[in-house]
Amino acid sequence: MLLAPFLLLFTACTLVPIGYAIRLSLFSERTSGLGFDGSRPEFAGLGNYTRALQDEGYRDGFLTVVQYCLLYIPLMTVFALVLALLLDSALARAKYFFQLAVFVPHAVPGIIAALIWMYLYTPGISPVLDALQALGAQPDPLGHPLPAVVNMTLWQWTGYNMVIFYAALQAIPREVLEAAVVDGAGPLRTAIGIKIPLIRPSLAMVGLFTVIGSLQLFTEPMILHGTSPGVTSTWTPNMFAYTAAFERGDYGLAAASSVLLALAAAVLSFAVTRISRSRSERRKEVTA
Repeated sequence: MLLAPFLLLFTACTLVPIGYAIRLSLFSERTSGLGFDGSRPEFAGLGNYTRALQDEGYRDGFLTVVQYCLLYIPLMTVFALVLALLLDSALARAKYFFQLAVFVPHAVPGIIAALIWMYLYTPGISPVLDALQALGAQPDPLGHPLPAVVNMTLWQWTGYNMVIFYAALQAIPREVLEAAVVDGAGPLRTAIGIKIPLIRPSLAMVGLFTVIGSLQLFTEPMILHGTSPGVTSTWTPNMFAYTAAFERGDYGLAAASSVLLALAAAVLSFAVTRISRSRSERRKEVTA
């Protein structure tokens, strides 16, 4: 009975939409006759999946996501981990203030944050670009969309992941840290040799969620679309699905591309979880 409300909402908000998307991906709209009778759904089997995989724009979207992950995930993890370690150190002051200050960007809605960065990226109205130009620099952030998008997501998600790392650091037994101090370990050695190894499950969880979120990249590049010449309507797989559904009216192709994206996220989630579990089991064997 306690699980029933969750199961009901999960079914209505997750399982049913997934099932509908899978059903939709198996049909295509066909125009009958000369087009006077409108269109009707026709069973296409795996045809929409084949069309999605053969589309160069869709495949290039995955390459963009891979490049984004290679740049974004290491930077975000390092920044969030360093901030968490600084807040957890004995020398830190005003911990709650700085924790809140770093977390506040995550509380800003994504579309609002993207619009703010769009304002800061636009030459002629951005005070930051005007100041850099006054110093002799010629920045063009919209000419290089990938770093611009990474910067936007870093600003929004670093604080969120910092809170996860900080909570994991707070759960480390204090006697372990005191023993390290007694053995002569300094703050840097304690952080690298003791704290980070003990919060590896949190690192794995953040990595898993970040990979899944990266595959769903949509808001930031969509805001830049039309302004940055490098951001096309199929720049990411999510943008491809949006364009197929709401600009071309090809809902079968959009559903198929979304299902393929979900399968990619599931495979990556399994891989990250498997690798993390294998490393944890090896560490236990070595310890034993």
